[in-house]
Formats: sequence, C-alpha cells, structure tokens
Amino acid sequence: MSFLGFGKKKKVVDWASDYHEQEAEKAAAMKQIKEQQNTSETTPFSVFDSPAATSNVSSSDDFESAATPEERKKRLAKRILNLSERIEDLSNQIYHLQQRIELLEKKLDVKSSGY
Repeated sequence: MSFLGFGKKKKVVDWASDYHEQEAEKAAAMKQIKEQQNTSETTPFSVFDSPAATSNVSSSDDFESAATPEERKKRLAKRILNLSERIEDLSNQIYHLQQRIELLEKKLDVKSSGY
C-alpha cells in the first residue's frame, strides 16, 4: 500500500519495446534497400545477379546459403513451383468447400447470397 505515491513499485512490463525496436530496424533496412535500388541500375532479373543480403528477398536459410547465382535461381524456381502448387491445392479445397456449402444449403432450403 502506498501513501501519496511513496513506496509504489512499478509493476508494468513493457513487452512492446522490443517489438518497436525490431520494427524500427526493419524500416531502416527497407529504407537502405530502396536507396540502393534507386542508385543502382536495375533490370527485371537483377535480383538474381546480386547477393541476397536482406531477409525480405529470401526467407529461408537454404536460399541464402547458395554459393552461385545458378543455385539460387534453381532454388527460387523450386520455391515458386512449391508455392504455386500449394496455391492450386488451396484453391481446390476452397472450391470443394463451396460445393459442400451449396449442398447443405439445398438440403436446408436456405437461399444463398449468390457468391
């Protein structure tokens, strides 16, 4: 118990400070990347020629550890194929769920909104 604020202990922990520091670091890194991109000559495939120095260009350690540009291209192509396959699978799942919903609506005599 405190009287007029004496003996009061701070019992609040600020977990957001680390988050704000990380966001500030990310923003500074993005700003630096944009400045580098503005000053350098860019081509549509210049990403493959330069080393992967940032985390937003590649998110996996395997992609960053590739020694040659050819290996990076191959790994990027694999990742793109995997992502496109996952997108296609998810699209099929959504379609099947829509079909099931329509069937349930028919069984329950519910009017659909016509998506």
